[in-house]
Amino acid sequence: MTLIPTQQVPALDLPLNGGGSTTDLNLGTGADGRFTMVVFYRGLHCPVCRKQLGEINRRLDDLTEAGVGRIVAVSMEDQARSASVSEDWKLDRLSVAHGLTEADAREWGLFISHSIKDGEPEVFSEPGMFILDSDGSLFWSAVATMPFGRPPLDEVIAGLKFAQSDGYPARGNH
Repeated sequence: MTLIPTQQVPALDLPLNGGGSTTDLNLGTGADGRFTMVVFYRGLHCPVCRKQLGEINRRLDDLTEAGVGRIVAVSMEDQARSASVSEDWKLDRLSVAHGLTEADAREWGLFISHSIKDGEPEVFSEPGMFILDSDGSLFWSAVATMPFGRPPLDEVIAGLKFAQSDGYPARGNH
């Protein structure tokens, strides 16, 4: 499925590491900033995911300054592997959710892969980054079929700052 900017995204109701659920985050409400960032990652086996989520964790203040009030990282991992992600990767500031189903991943337009080596889950989603506007609609997205080729965080931050300061609307919705 392809999500279209300005349209509502599928609901996320997943458990968070440390307790609570993604519904507790009020994703897309704009209460703590205009934007919500949802980052889908491959899993504990992925060093590129570790690097990306580590950078997001370190740069939460920069993202807040760019208008991102809520951020959640999401995977198809089970609770134990997801807890290892938070602990081993030292994601002390980033909300991490687990238990995404393959059907829900497809509803978000993510690509699905099957294990090809030891350490990988049998089935997992490839990465995607989604920025939701304050009304819960899609503002911007990037999905990948491989672990590499993710948008640089500096460019995402610069783009969101520009969108806020210049009133730049969501594009690609026609």
